[in-house]
Amino acid sequence: MTDSFEDWLGARTPERGLRGKAAAVLEVLRSQPRRASFGSAGELAQLAGVNVATVTRTAQALGFAGWPALQQELRARYLSSLSADQVAAEHRGTGSPSSRSLRRDLDNLALLNRRLDEGALLTIAEAIAAARRTVIVADGSYAAVGLALAHNARLAGYPVTAVTAGDAELANTMTAIGSSDVLIAISFWRLYESTVLAANEARSRGVRVFALTDAASPALASAAEEVVMVPAEGEAFFPSLTAGMAVAQALVTQLATVDPARTGASIEAAEAMWTKFGLLH
Repeated sequence: MTDSFEDWLGARTPERGLRGKAAAVLEVLRSQPRRASFGSAGELAQLAGVNVATVTRTAQALGFAGWPALQQELRARYLSSLSADQVAAEHRGTGSPSSRSLRRDLDNLALLNRRLDEGALLTIAEAIAAARRTVIVADGSYAAVGLALAHNARLAGYPVTAVTAGDAELANTMTAIGSSDVLIAISFWRLYESTVLAANEARSRGVRVFALTDAASPALASAAEEVVMVPAEGEAFFPSLTAGMAVAQALVTQLATVDPARTGASIEAAEAMWTKFGLLH
């Protein structure tokens, strides 16, 4: 991550600070991130010597709806601070690895369904539809989410490109980005410095910037108009892409309704070309 755990908590803390019992909860978050990441609100309250209501109020003071929302990001940040082997060790449990992975993905989708801001997806879809072009920045394993989103958005009739080949390609792409464009940064588990640089460079040029991530880094969130939080915890040493793919699918489904005539014409043209290439019979 480009910002430390302390930096993240500091950015979330109100300027006047937290006092009394709320300060005790904040200190547990700072000093015992693992226990806070995996424990219940009741367990955190016991560690801090407060009641559960104080935990909820502290989470709200830090800008979250409540403890579950705070814990989701806290846990993502804790896991991102570990090595791949350490992440895998945190997820050792009973049952087969494959069944645990499926259960985790189901839990991630349920969490996403409860907390997804549909208004944010509408804002992003309308921005893509109005843009000259959209650049998606995605790297590592989660490049797959960016590629799927770009592919389907193009099919829907919009000029969307995924930059997934590393910093040189990203730097070259950024030289031509302008105020009539959109940039979408996708990042799970580890946030690349180049992604933050691209988002802030785009913002400085008047580009509308959006982020899909499991941990809203202040360095990235400050450049983004909307941050869509996506559960990405897996059962192995890499993030799960299931919820990310679901968000990409939801976003392109929303995009296809912005200008149905444009999307219909694009699909018709694509099918004609598929027929010419022998892909449709």
